[in-house]
Amino acid sequence: MKNTNEEITEQKPVSKGAYLFSVVRLSAILIILCGIVYPLASTALAQVLMPFQANGSLLENREGKVIGSELIGQNFRNPALFYGRVSSIEYKAEASGSNNYGPSNPDMLKRTSDFIAQWKIDNPDVPVHELPIDLVTNSGSGLDPHISPAAARVQIPRISGLTGVPSDTLKNLVKEHTEGRDLGLFGEERVNVLKLNMALLELSAK
Repeated sequence: MKNTNEEITEQKPVSKGAYLFSVVRLSAILIILCGIVYPLASTALAQVLMPFQANGSLLENREGKVIGSELIGQNFRNPALFYGRVSSIEYKAEASGSNNYGPSNPDMLKRTSDFIAQWKIDNPDVPVHELPIDLVTNSGSGLDPHISPAAARVQIPRISGLTGVPSDTLKNLVKEHTEGRDLGLFGEERVNVLKLNMALLELSAK
């Protein structure tokens, strides 16, 4: 009776061609599954279950024209509209990021002082000490589409004066567009600036 060592010794070695065929076959299967089947299946599922989010959460006006994405902030310059957060990348979605300036960085200090100086000109009725910090600081991505409800409310005197929309109406508009904490627990209350400005423009047009 042959022992185990003799049986192992007598086994035919696997050829290099067989190894190569196995590698190529496994690679082809993985490419088809991970590179074709999975992306197509996930895309189709997303289009069925959540087409709005899958297509970029794009917001349209009444004429059906795309104004922007609710996920990406915009650099609103018109003083008759609500301002968003400061962005060191000018809200360019292809360049997400921040300069990560320290509190003593001269460039950040200049940017902040310039913003405050302009704020005093545009908002003479609102003292600087009431200026919410999120209007002065840059978000980590530079693309944050939200501001705090306080940052929206503090702009009401300026916008009311320029548009003629009563302050109480603007306060209700901000309240209507205030989003709560995620699941009621996570994050902070926030206002999407693009949605708020779209509602403001519709209100002003009436």
